[in-house]
Amino acid sequence: MNRKILAATAAAITGAGLITAIALTPSASAGQQATAGDQAQSEMLAAMSRDLKISPEQAKLRLASEQRAAAADNTLKKQLGTSYAGSWLDSTGTTLTVAVTDAAQADLVRAAGATPKTVARSATDLDAAKLRLDAKSTKAPKTVPGWYTDVTTNSIVVLANAGGEAAAKSWAAESGVAADLVRIEASTEKPRALIDIIGGNAYTFGSGRCSIGFPVEGGFVTAGHCGTTGTRTSNPSGTVAGSSFPGNDYAWVRADAGNTPRALVNRYPGTVPVAGSTEAAVNSSVCRSGSTTGWHCGTILQKNTSVTYPEGTITGLTRTNVCAEPGDSGGSWISGDQAQGVTSGGSGDCTSGGTIYFQPVSEILSVYNLRLMVTGNPPSSTTTTPTTPTGPTTSNPPGGTWAPYTYYGSGATASYGGSDYRVIQPHTSMPGWEPPNVPALWELA
Repeated sequence: MNRKILAATAAAITGAGLITAIALTPSASAGQQATAGDQAQSEMLAAMSRDLKISPEQAKLRLASEQRAAAADNTLKKQLGTSYAGSWLDSTGTTLTVAVTDAAQADLVRAAGATPKTVARSATDLDAAKLRLDAKSTKAPKTVPGWYTDVTTNSIVVLANAGGEAAAKSWAAESGVAADLVRIEASTEKPRALIDIIGGNAYTFGSGRCSIGFPVEGGFVTAGHCGTTGTRTSNPSGTVAGSSFPGNDYAWVRADAGNTPRALVNRYPGTVPVAGSTEAAVNSSVCRSGSTTGWHCGTILQKNTSVTYPEGTITGLTRTNVCAEPGDSGGSWISGDQAQGVTSGGSGDCTSGGTIYFQPVSEILSVYNLRLMVTGNPPSSTTTTPTTPTGPTTSNPPGGTWAPYTYYGSGATASYGGSDYRVIQPHTSMPGWEPPNVPALWELA
């Protein structure tokens, strides 16, 4: 049998930048296609076929292509370092695009089967600019439902309801973001947290109902707006051991003794397995499970999005075109067999469609030091009290040396370049976010 070859396709130079395009159109052998099919339950393929308007076979091939894209993107992200400028898939899910800022990295990119082109701003530059908007979230006009980094245009997009374009532009300017970096985009979104005040068969808290996100050792993760720390839950019974909302929208519930977390997600009916939490690229397909509307699929539109609900602004969310309704909050988002996040909120419904946001699961696991239940791990009863912390903690003790990929909570301090810094805004550090480079996150101690 012929082996699948990852072929590179040329990318056109547009505007200021050059883009790395990796052709991911599957030409897999029957055996490889079968492997992709084994990784996705037939019901997931049926849901993708229904919501993405493709055949089950196309859904199977798309999942296989997206898995290859995620692996290629994760490798390039590490290799490119600060010249990495984001990635996305095309509308069919077959071509991964990776933007870079340094033409000298061309050979490195070509070695991965890609054709490099440069853009003006790195992913770190975009994220730093968005942090300026996040820092001014309390002053955002009511006509601004959200904002996000848009890697496809190498810019920051600020959403504006009808008549609010001028106010959105003025607010962005006052936040200190360069005018040529911001795009104002008309929007009809009116986001809200998806709480339904009726009982259900997911889990309840007081008189409200939400959906379980992903089982972890000792309990499960869900949305922060579904209950403050100390809130009691039922079906399964437990206690919210940590919660953050607004600002973030995540929580975890420590289940009572006798409950057994399993590495599964409901697809109504039946289940699909959870094998890990590798982050999918922009424009990847993603499916959502919720106790009100069941199983629905769509694509990832943007990452690192900020959304303003009536309760306040939430940062670091992922924006999608998947529908959801009240009661779906906290529910699972999964791409193939990889956990992606938990439902936060959004606009619309599953009759007319909508725009829904999810909180990435990786941050929740990091903040509360939780272990995701995945296939291959035996289910563990919660008869043993977990030793995980009950709230955000810093991975480095005060006075430690700053490091990337580390969560720094409120009041944390770190040293860098011979100086001590104090956290202004809790975050998970990334390369390029060294304390002196991001004054929205750190101040001299």
